[in-house]
Amino acid sequence: MSKVRRAQDKDIAAILGLLVQVNMVHHNGRPDIFKGPTTKYSEAELKEIIACDNTPVFVFEDDNGEILGHAFCVHKQEIGSNLLTDIKTLYIDDICVDERARGKHVGSLLFEAVSEYAKKEGCYNITLNVWSCNPDAVKFYEAMGLIPQKIGMELIL
Repeated sequence: MSKVRRAQDKDIAAILGLLVQVNMVHHNGRPDIFKGPTTKYSEAELKEIIACDNTPVFVFEDDNGEILGHAFCVHKQEIGSNLLTDIKTLYIDDICVDERARGKHVGSLLFEAVSEYAKKEGCYNITLNVWSCNPDAVKFYEAMGLIPQKIGMELIL
């Protein structure tokens, strides 16, 4: 049965393939910023990330054991800040659904699992960044109930 679970070292090859897909979406939208095709993390970095409780990674595994999506998360909390409250945030650093599985609710199931995890961990909110050159991702996150928290802007010189 298909399921969302914490990533394991055995998933690294599949995760690397998904990371290339994420990279190419960004590269195609902003080739002035993103190199392509490449990955955000190396195999060694992925091993460290997967092993760390502060950076949980979730994968969607189908009935055949194939990894069709991932969600990289980071626990964040500013304690003792003069400006910010001490809320616990789960930041989604990266989320990807294999291009062959898009439209099949893999992303929704991943997001729901991340949301449940964040609740169990006592998080106040979930945050993420999305590139404006990826309107499908913006629509997906809006459908999941996310609203803009802040807006990054640029002037290309």
